[in-house]
Amino acid sequence: MAKLQRTVAIAAAALTAVVTGAADHIVERAPADPAIVAPRGCDGARELKWDSGQPSWLIAWRSGAGTWVGNDFDISTVKTYPYVRKVRLYSTPTWPNGSWDGFYLAVYSFAGGVPGSMMWPAGGRGKYVRGSTPSYGWQEFNVNWALPAGVRKLVAAVEQFYDYPKCDPHIVDDNQIFRKHSWTYYQGNWHLLTNKTGYYNLMLRVVVDDEHNPGVEPVALGRVKALYY
Repeated sequence: MAKLQRTVAIAAAALTAVVTGAADHIVERAPADPAIVAPRGCDGARELKWDSGQPSWLIAWRSGAGTWVGNDFDISTVKTYPYVRKVRLYSTPTWPNGSWDGFYLAVYSFAGGVPGSMMWPAGGRGKYVRGSTPSYGWQEFNVNWALPAGVRKLVAAVEQFYDYPKCDPHIVDDNQIFRKHSWTYYQGNWHLLTNKTGYYNLMLRVVVDDEHNPGVEPVALGRVKALYY
């Protein structure tokens, strides 16, 4: 009898944790027709994405510290583009508090089908970044970092960090079919992204480069290319 009671107690605790996780999300419908501006293209680079380009829900955590959302990418699917130029995140300052508060940005390893350790920046702490558009839009954050030799998979992620409502939201697209490349780090573990909206494809993209030379300025590189092409 005692063993049965203990089993029931453990199951109840697990259920409570799941319910608590769902309650930690605050959601808001995205406008029906926001002014969406497509991200600018990059010469010699590829933009990797899983989202449709159309937002559906804005999502924020009650407690943001230690809570990350991100997408996994495999650069070998577009030949070999080992240089991560930037991360693009679709977000807005208009909700929940009408101003930009910022995120922490990082790139994680992705091996064995799950996100792993932080690869960039060095030191195990994300890079503070802050949006700049006055309303909805793609926020571009520079990374400028080459993947280690032989590494072809990564997870680009942002930490909300600040508590609701003094925080910035992450946004999911309007595709109800989950593509299973979006992740969340919550209460010490990575899981496929889930929330109370039923939409799970995170609007976060990565721009990768197959020809960037960190020792050559982009303008100079363009001049060199112009001589030979």
